[in-house]
Amino acid sequence: MTGPQAPPATAGQTTRENPWPVRALTQRMTEYISRAPAAWVEGQIAQFTLRPGAQTAYLTLRDASVTMSLQVTCSRSVLAGLAAPPSEGSRVVVHGRFEFYPARGSLSFRVDEMHPVGLGELLARLERVRRLLAAEGLTAAARKRPLPFLPRAVGLITGRASAAESDVLANARARWPAVRFRIEYAAVQGLNAVTQLIDALTRLDADPEVDVIVIARGGGSVEDLLPFSDETLCRAVAACRTPVISAVGHEPDHPILDDVADVRCSTPTDAGKRVVPDMAAELRQVEQLRARARRALTGWVLTEQARLGRLTAATVLADPLGPIERRRQDVQVATERARRWVHTTLDRADRDLAHRRAQLSVLGPAATLARGYAVVQTVDAGTRTVLRSIDQAPAGTTLRVRVADGAVLAVSDGAAPDS
Repeated sequence: MTGPQAPPATAGQTTRENPWPVRALTQRMTEYISRAPAAWVEGQIAQFTLRPGAQTAYLTLRDASVTMSLQVTCSRSVLAGLAAPPSEGSRVVVHGRFEFYPARGSLSFRVDEMHPVGLGELLARLERVRRLLAAEGLTAAARKRPLPFLPRAVGLITGRASAAESDVLANARARWPAVRFRIEYAAVQGLNAVTQLIDALTRLDADPEVDVIVIARGGGSVEDLLPFSDETLCRAVAACRTPVISAVGHEPDHPILDDVADVRCSTPTDAGKRVVPDMAAELRQVEQLRARARRALTGWVLTEQARLGRLTAATVLADPLGPIERRRQDVQVATERARRWVHTTLDRADRDLAHRRAQLSVLGPAATLARGYAVVQTVDAGTRTVLRSIDQAPAGTTLRVRVADGAVLAVSDGAAPDS
C-alpha cells in the first residue's frame, strides 16, 4: 500500500521533483478559460471543413491585415441558419467563447452565431476608415510629395504575370526605354494580399535606389479590391519616405489607397505614363530650347556687330588723332589771343599811367613851385601850418618858405602896407 498523497502544488510551487500531472494542468486550464467572456469577432475564412454527416464544422478565421489566425468550431445548426453556406475568403462576424478540450489539450473558439459581412456594411466600414484617415491628415494635399522627374529606379508592386505589370512596363519603356524597374510580386486579392503588399512596400522603401513606388492592379469587384482599402496598408503607405503612386482598378474604382498615395492614377497604363517623362517630348523640347538659344545668340551677335560697326564708323575712331590736333590748334589760337589781349591791356594801362603822371606833373605842387610860387608855413613848437592869412603871422612868427628846390626859414615883421 502507498501512503497518502500530498496535495498538488500551485503553479508557482511546481518543481522538477514535484511536478503537476497532466490532468491538473488541463483542469486548471479548463477552469481558467471557462471564465473568459464571450466576444464578437470579425475575420476572413481561410479554411472551411464540414465533413458529410458531421455535426461540427471546423474553420480558420484570419485577420485581414496581419498574419494571425484563429481556430473556430461551429455546429451545423448555426450554418443552417445562414442564407448561403460560407466559403473560403468570405468575411464573417461570429459570436462565441473559447473552449478548452482536456482530452486533446486543444483550444478553440466555439461559435454560437455567425453573420456574413455584406457589401453595404463593408462600404460603410470603408467610409469610416476613409474619414478617420482624413481626420488624421493622412489624405491632405499638403503632405503629398512630388514625383521625381527621372527616377533612378522604379519600384513596382503587382501580381505575378499580371496585365497590370505588362501595362506599366510597356508604357514606361515606350516613353523612356532606359527606365529601370525593381519588381516585387505580391498577392493583390485574397487572404494574404495585405501582408504581402506591406512586406513588398517595406522592401522597396528601404532600397536607396528606388525613387518612386507604383502599386498596380487591374480592375475587379469591390471585394477583390478590399486589400487596397485596408487601414494597415494605407498607414504603411503614408509612412513611406518614397513617393507612392496608386494605380488600382479602373477609372470608377476608388480604394482608400488612392487618397493616401502621393499620386493617384486611374489605371496601370496611366501610371506607366506618369512615372517617367516622355523621351520624344523631352528631345523635342531640347531641340526647341537649342533653337531658341541659337536664335538668341545669333541675334545678340548681330546686335553687337551692328553696334561695333556704328562705333568703328564714327569719326573719332576713323581718325583718332585728328580731333586732338584740332583741339591743340584751338588751344594755340586761344593762347595767342589771350597773350595779345594781355599785351594790349598792359600797353593801355601803361599809356594811362603815363598820362596820369603827366597830368600829375602839370597839376602837382612841384610844377607850381617851379613857376616861382612858394608855400609858406608857420612853425610853432615843431608844428607846421600853411599860412593862409596875415593874421596867422604877426611880427616875430617863425616862417618856413618852401620853394622848388628846397625850403628856407624866415621871421615875420608883421603885415606889409599895401602900396
